[in-house]
Amino acid sequence: MKKQLVHIKGTKEGLVLRLDDQCAYAELVEELERKVSEGGIDGKVDVQLHLGNRYLSNEQQTELIEIVHRPGNMHVSKVLSDVISIQESTNQRLVNQCETYVGIVRSGQILKASGDIIVLGDVNPNGKIEAGGNIFVLGNLRGIVHAGINGNNDAIIVASHFKPTHVLIADKTEIMSNEKPFIIEHAEQLFAYINRDGIISYERLQEVRNIRPLLSAFKGGS
Repeated sequence: MKKQLVHIKGTKEGLVLRLDDQCAYAELVEELERKVSEGGIDGKVDVQLHLGNRYLSNEQQTELIEIVHRPGNMHVSKVLSDVISIQESTNQRLVNQCETYVGIVRSGQILKASGDIIVLGDVNPNGKIEAGGNIFVLGNLRGIVHAGINGNNDAIIVASHFKPTHVLIADKTEIMSNEKPFIIEHAEQLFAYINRDGIISYERLQEVRNIRPLLSAFKGGS
């Protein structure tokens, strides 16, 4: 019995087409053309293409999408793959890495990191830190900090003494003022984060585990 290369499953959102990732590409194209031309679908339906562990070029992905669109009653809303490109892998590694800077970030100095950064020292007024991930300042933070600079809304900013002039996380910005009594009263061991309403908020460091439970990647202990 010939192996089925295209598995079709109906969901509330539409159809899911799981494509075999072990067969020859030409065989996959042939069966996909036959399956989508069989009909039996009323109206317009969204389709998700699951490629599995098969790597496809942009041209091949376009070809598969065009095959699904050809009958006129199906639209590919999403293409999912378990394979990532070298560039995507490199970008993830850069974002996930953690760098350490020892010293003072002086006025006018800009410190940049692709992922997380730990600063062992003070950040002076008009000194600036930009990071793709989280920012941890083990010292006095009195300058400008921008975490999640590439759009990471889960990034946080931590400081031993939290008195920055500007706080930025992803695309959110807040200019600090004396109108925030909580920060003034709890400047020691404070962190900033974006809450569920999309607003920059501040909390004591003891609460970071509850607010960002996935922050730690450490395994082990007893």
